[in-house]
Amino acid sequence: MAKSRQWGFVGGVVVLLALLLGAGWMVRDRFLPVDVGSRAPNFTATDLQGRPVKLEDLRGQVVLLNIWATWCGPCRDEMPSMERLQQELGPRGLKIVAVSVDAAPGAAAPGGQVGGDVAKFAEQLGLTFTIWHDPSGGIQRTYRTTGVPESFVIDRNGVIQKKVIGATEWDTGSHPELLRRLLGEQAG
Repeated sequence: MAKSRQWGFVGGVVVLLALLLGAGWMVRDRFLPVDVGSRAPNFTATDLQGRPVKLEDLRGQVVLLNIWATWCGPCRDEMPSMERLQQELGPRGLKIVAVSVDAAPGAAAPGGQVGGDVAKFAEQLGLTFTIWHDPSGGIQRTYRTTGVPESFVIDRNGVIQKKVIGATEWDTGSHPELLRRLLGEQAG
């Protein structure tokens, strides 16, 4: 009798461990880093007209995903290079999507930054690439960013090919070469 109870206990522990392992496997994507080689997580935001948009709607396109805010100086600094890249590679199929994490205009974000007017900001800088807005900052949690700006180059299959933390000059160095390659063009 004691041996059957002991085996019952061991069997229960094994079943419990199997269930925990299975549950962990099912939610592993929530804890794995969002980095080069991983699938770009889907997220929702709104466009500047207030319509809902999703990253998955861009599947099949090469995407430069930039997470930024109007109050961020380095974000402002890199926007002109993104616009130049848009002028050069946008017609060839590159989709630049800059997602602002600004709070609503006049409201304060959890970090205390006051939300700016995203549309006015884009207009002042003459930006023609796609701008989305995520005042909840959900994209930062989904992509596990360390701050703004942070950018991800995503290939046609939805896989992250490059991650850049901080501002950069997008139209110089290896960035345009990588994007041309992903677009299927010869570098040059």
